[in-house]
Amino acid sequence: MTEHDTDLEFDFFGDEDPETRQAAQSEERPRTGGGGAPPRRPPPRRSPSARPPVGLTPLLRLAGLIAFAILIIVLVIFWISSCQGASKKSSYRSYMQKIGTVAKDSEQIGRELNDALTTQGIKSADLQGRISGLAQQEQQDVAAARSMSPPGPLRIQHQHAIEALEFRVSGLSGLADAFKQAALSPKNVTGNALLLAGQAERLVSGDVVWDDLFKDPSVDELRRQGITGVAVPDSNFVPNPDYSSSRFWEAILQRLQGAATGGSSGTGLHGTGIVSTKALPGNDELSESSENTVTATTDLGFAVTVEDTGDSQEVRVQVTLTIQQSPTPIVQTKTIDLINPGEQKQVVFRNLGQVQFATRTIVKVDVKPVPQEKNTDNNSKQYPVIFSLG
Repeated sequence: MTEHDTDLEFDFFGDEDPETRQAAQSEERPRTGGGGAPPRRPPPRRSPSARPPVGLTPLLRLAGLIAFAILIIVLVIFWISSCQGASKKSSYRSYMQKIGTVAKDSEQIGRELNDALTTQGIKSADLQGRISGLAQQEQQDVAAARSMSPPGPLRIQHQHAIEALEFRVSGLSGLADAFKQAALSPKNVTGNALLLAGQAERLVSGDVVWDDLFKDPSVDELRRQGITGVAVPDSNFVPNPDYSSSRFWEAILQRLQGAATGGSSGTGLHGTGIVSTKALPGNDELSESSENTVTATTDLGFAVTVEDTGDSQEVRVQVTLTIQQSPTPIVQTKTIDLINPGEQKQVVFRNLGQVQFATRTIVKVDVKPVPQEKNTDNNSKQYPVIFSLG
């Protein structure tokens, strides 16, 4: 072997890894003769492709850790966002519950005002006192609303809610003062009625402000915030759309004058009458002289039209509908709070319960006579009816 050959052999093994080199050297060792142990077989050579590249495993571990860290961060962000959303929804719900309590109380005050105005035989001084008391109660609602802290995006809407309540305080106080003035000049019915109507317009304005500047914008804001399941309260103070009409107040003043002179509902003739009775939802008018077939749908009802046939305003007019079936008749009673001379009002009866089919029965309508009513011929009507499934 030449020196050059030795160099070549050295260079060849220099390119191998230590393990390969050791195996090669073992093959070149001379075998021992005689009874010596058999030579050891070298381990199989591993292909370079069977081993992962140097440094790849740490990189894979690092990538896995980074992916896990990203997942944790995403979950934490989602959790924080969820908590913030729940907290925001809770804040809006809490506010709406508080303002809802005020809205409900104010609405009840409106019903009490209507009750006072439609109380049979009430004196002007008593009415004035009751309205003054209601104004004080409404002022408490204003104070309660002012003490609230609404969510930031609802601050403007909240100010409008307070404004609506203040309109109601102003209207009630104005009505009390107007009734006091009317008592001092009872003959000036037209002028006093105009004064009352002007004060009542503030009550109507309060309802408009609540609906248009508080309720509807609040609903829109909740929608923008992505908040669901939170109700914005309504608050309807004025039960009668005629509050801003001077004719409405003229009739009240005349009735109060009648009560002051010993009458119960003003001077003049008193009376009410049934104009018509219709089966709903078809709106079919019933006949007293012939048999009526009425389809008993799930929304079965009856609409009774009543007219004030006298020349005096009437209040608390009771209307009763009776379906004369056996063994238990169906009876419902509704009340017309206030009706003026010549005016017609409709009373609707629904949720009547189970009626009997294919059996002739009588649907009876009665209007309770008002005080001093002399002619009651048209206060009661009976209609022969057979209910069918259609």
